[in-house]
Amino acid sequence: MVFPSKITTCLLVLAVYMAAPSESTITCGTVTSTLARCIGYLTNSGSLPSDCCVGVKSLNQMAQTTPDRRQVCECLKSAAKDITGLNTDLVATLPTTCGVSVPYPIRFSTNCDTISTAV
Repeated sequence: MVFPSKITTCLLVLAVYMAAPSESTITCGTVTSTLARCIGYLTNSGSLPSDCCVGVKSLNQMAQTTPDRRQVCECLKSAAKDITGLNTDLVATLPTTCGVSVPYPIRFSTNCDTISTAV
């Protein structure tokens, strides 16, 4: 009877080890500061600075877990409320414009709880 209990213990340890983190490590401050160079472009008041795309790519690299992606989504939606004159078409196409593939739509109506790392 020792053998089945060892298997059960190993399976439990493996399940805990493989479990994804349930909280994000990305803060809204990080999100907004990383994308701050994009605001002029997204409000139709400037051209697309290369620093903007560097920020988009950096943020995409940071957000590799489901909790991180959901946090980024919530932070972006929150920050967008404070920026007047955002061009929603430019916002929606920013990742693609910067060469980043995002497997969900970039819209203010996006339900962040449905975002995951699965493609």
